[in-house]
Amino acid sequence: MQNKIFLIGIAGGSGSGKTTFAKKVMKSINSSASVLLHMDSYYLPIQPKTNYTTTGKANFDHPDAFDWNLLRHHLSELKQGMGIKCPIYDFATSTRTEEYEQVGPCKVVLFEGIFSLYDQEIRDMLDIKCFLHVDSDIRFTRRLHRDVKERGRSLESVIAQYYDTVRPMYQKYLDPQKQYADFTVGEETDVAALILAARIRELLESSHVEASNTEAI
Repeated sequence: MQNKIFLIGIAGGSGSGKTTFAKKVMKSINSSASVLLHMDSYYLPIQPKTNYTTTGKANFDHPDAFDWNLLRHHLSELKQGMGIKCPIYDFATSTRTEEYEQVGPCKVVLFEGIFSLYDQEIRDMLDIKCFLHVDSDIRFTRRLHRDVKERGRSLESVIAQYYDTVRPMYQKYLDPQKQYADFTVGEETDVAALILAARIRELLESSHVEASNTEAI
């Protein structure tokens, strides 16, 4: 019998520290069988014109900005113990490249993204659901530094995007995801990461024992 595959959803606003938190959890799990899947990889290759703002900019903080069909399919395959070819998104050009990254098969998938708890079909696949609740000024500052340093954005464009789409979309779509979370994490994530990692190790051990018992029958 194949061991169960565990999907862990980590949601939160842009700049809330989702990736950093997920990496802390992975380090604490200390298992080569765990992988990190970024929802940002699943932005649509071309953003729908119906989702553009009044200033003519694509709204990357709206649910319609993502390739949900591909994302659901890939999470389902990972849940079944298969590997996937995860798309690679180029944030400097806002386009999906022709390259991909092989992810899995694995025992634990940490799935992080602004809408990782938004879709019911995906929520039903998740074994643990987590939401990072961080003050808006901290999230904005983190996003500002990241986009300028890592994504080649100008200071002015990041600020304009924040007020045009990031802030209103957080209030309308992202923050309500807290109601689906099993637990909420604040700015300080060290202890929370240790607790979540301990729970994941318990699930892995329990799954291993169940599989061994079934094989012995």
